[in-house]
Amino acid sequence: MTIWQLPSMLLVVISSVSPHPHHLFEYDELSQYVDSHQEEYVQTLRDWVAVESDSSDVLRRPDCHRMMDMTAEKLQAMGGKVELVDIGIQELPDGKTVALPKVVTAQFGSDPSKQTVCVYGHVDVQPAKLEDGWATEPYNLTDINGHLYGRGASDNKAPVLAWIHTVEAYQALSIDLPVNVKFIIEGMEETGSNGLDAMIVAQKDTFFSDVDYIIISDCGWLSRRPALTYGTRGNCYFFAEVEGPKQDLHSGVYGGTVIEPMTDLIGILDTLISPSGKILIPGIREAVAPLSDEEWKMYQDIEFDIESFKSKIGVSQLMYSNKVDLLAHRWRYPTVTIHGIEGAFSGPGSKTVIPAKVIAKFSIRQVPNMDPAVVKKQVTDYLYSVFAKRKSPNKLKVTMIIGAKPWLADTKHPLYEAGKAAVKRVFDVEPDLIREGGTIPIAKTFEDVTGKSIIMMPIGGFDDGLHSQNEKMSRYNYIEGTKLFAAYFYELSLVK
Repeated sequence: MTIWQLPSMLLVVISSVSPHPHHLFEYDELSQYVDSHQEEYVQTLRDWVAVESDSSDVLRRPDCHRMMDMTAEKLQAMGGKVELVDIGIQELPDGKTVALPKVVTAQFGSDPSKQTVCVYGHVDVQPAKLEDGWATEPYNLTDINGHLYGRGASDNKAPVLAWIHTVEAYQALSIDLPVNVKFIIEGMEETGSNGLDAMIVAQKDTFFSDVDYIIISDCGWLSRRPALTYGTRGNCYFFAEVEGPKQDLHSGVYGGTVIEPMTDLIGILDTLISPSGKILIPGIREAVAPLSDEEWKMYQDIEFDIESFKSKIGVSQLMYSNKVDLLAHRWRYPTVTIHGIEGAFSGPGSKTVIPAKVIAKFSIRQVPNMDPAVVKKQVTDYLYSVFAKRKSPNKLKVTMIIGAKPWLADTKHPLYEAGKAAVKRVFDVEPDLIREGGTIPIAKTFEDVTGKSIIMMPIGGFDDGLHSQNEKMSRYNYIEGTKLFAAYFYELSLVK
């Protein structure tokens, strides 16, 4: 009996390994290549961070153009089929116009028997000045204890370079790319990706026609455990303007005789959300997809330390005290945030003014199954009805200036299965499956326009300080992240 068992066992072993007998060897080779070139990768990141590609500052626009040129040159030097796509002009508030940074597209390989992936990234950055509280020069990449400090290091220059270096590593070792790779890299992400939506629509049947999947690496892990991101919240941003007298008034001379716009505004803002975080606008909570048992279980398994989260933001108490509630309200429930009031007196010192016109800025994060168009009507109708009850002679005007939809992917999709396999291969752990509280509008645009499946594959750390002082990318994440991308190309090629 044992004689018969042996061949069948052997057969099992052989059949599970035989289709790709050399893939382990190739991964080791790629991994060693990446390790031995890390100084070069850090230097390239230093060169990129040195370009002050702040898309919000028109005076820095030449740097944005230079950054796009550098990106194109790097891809061209690798033999990619590269284009700098003109996406037109930007109109400034003063009526002047300025050219938008071109979008770089590139292609490596066009084998019809392979899958084609498209990597999206951006090389513009948030503003940064040393005097804002940086410990190092923001545009001079500084290595302190294996952390690479610099504006744009994590968001998004290192991840873009990691994908580029991945292709380079395959080329250098003469290993055939397991998939065809396309890049689409922009220079206006931090200010709303002006011109990109139109370009995606225009290239839907050309550049995107043969793309199977789109990969975005513009986010970070939740803890020290690698993560795959499968959802982002959208955002509806509102202005609520209350206008009264024709000019600002002195509160001594006129206080007590006029109905003040600021009092009206504070009164209606207070009806948006309760102290316990409950949204009071009718219809909003009802639109939210219910939390399933399976989702609850997923949140329960995620690595997340409430105490370190609290100390990192410097508060003694949070809105919820357990992990699942906290993660759920960060990722899959809407929230109202009041950002500020334009026209109010906010300078230092005291000023006895009755502001004549005040504009509140607030936003509501969007989640499935909310629809920004419906939210706009719900918020507007509600605020007008609350305002009417005040019987005020002042005028209220509510406008929605941004209506970005949420994005959600299926974690059982082969894209995510391949992602899990790549994480397991490189880090030897199962990834956390996470969502992002913020908004990455481009994901929804890609999905709506191209109809392709999307995965978000972050390599940034949970403590990278995106948009903040002392932004950094850890050398570990940068280098191991490059290996992750190399492994992911291979795992994707196995997807049928």
